[in-house]
Amino acid sequence: MTEHSPQLVRIELGEGPFKRLDKAVHGVLPASLGISRSRLTGLIKEGFLRTLEGDSVRDPSAKVVPLSAFDLTLPEIEEIEAVAENIPLNIIHEDADLIVVNKEAGMVVHPAPGASRGTLVNGLLYHCGESLSGIGGAKRPGIVHRIDKDTSGILVVAKSDRAHQGLARQFADHSIERLYDAFLWGRPSAADPRLSGMGSVRFEEGGVLKVTAPLARHPNDRKKMAVVKSGGRHAVTRVFEVSPLSDFATHVTCQLETGRTHQIRVHMTHIGHPLIGDPVYGRSRTVPKGAPDTLHNTLASFKRQALHARSLGFIHPETGEMMRFEADIPGDMRALKEAFSAD
Repeated sequence: MTEHSPQLVRIELGEGPFKRLDKAVHGVLPASLGISRSRLTGLIKEGFLRTLEGDSVRDPSAKVVPLSAFDLTLPEIEEIEAVAENIPLNIIHEDADLIVVNKEAGMVVHPAPGASRGTLVNGLLYHCGESLSGIGGAKRPGIVHRIDKDTSGILVVAKSDRAHQGLARQFADHSIERLYDAFLWGRPSAADPRLSGMGSVRFEEGGVLKVTAPLARHPNDRKKMAVVKSGGRHAVTRVFEVSPLSDFATHVTCQLETGRTHQIRVHMTHIGHPLIGDPVYGRSRTVPKGAPDTLHNTLASFKRQALHARSLGFIHPETGEMMRFEADIPGDMRALKEAFSAD
């Protein structure tokens, strides 16, 4: 049972049993608030959940006493700080509730320190005016999910709070369909004894490679993610081979069962087949002698991870219609594929 005002949510738990605090609280939050469990966990860690006596409860995994009650304070939505800019956008679909964009590589999704202009949000504010959902706060209006700056491809953005909440629920329960094109060094194979011996890897019917490896912040570099043995967030990627690019590179499709930060990039490096061009997680690879100059030159000029969000499928949060959108790989990845084909 819950009661809530615009900024304060009273949480009253039942008899349970409850395994941990964040799960128990999230289970009774009004769906209309559109708060994912990961967002709730962050709020708890930041001290926004208090007992009725006013004491902060900051451990999301804490044990819960049956029939407990708490107050959850929701930070106020700040005024929009991002500036509208007339930036060309590749809009695939738009209606009264949402907009689907094919983001180009090199574009940051929302303003951040060092990148306050030229972002997708700046362009959306110009295109949509004040119709974006305010749930994302000052610098992230309408943003339900992100893809990395140097990853190209499809994003859905909410134009109403109801759409934002509906889409956020689908991302939270992993019902969103997401496919990515990726170019990898090497060729993952069930015949590789190294891969078949990894506990985080198994091959499913049809040669589909499934990686199940939890992710957390890198212990020595907080800007990076890493596969961890314990703790971390559950992460699953499936890899389908599309075609060999050459004897030493492969075009694959990656399907996200979960959507963690840098998930595909970290998982592919984990299995020993990093993304071509990845400046953070990639490993230096030497092109075999005799490869044409075109390939050497194209690789030298390709300065991003070869990753493209090709397909996005979701249920429209207002109409209930199943919607799927696709975007072909962009010109720089096509040129790279052609350069490999010329080998």
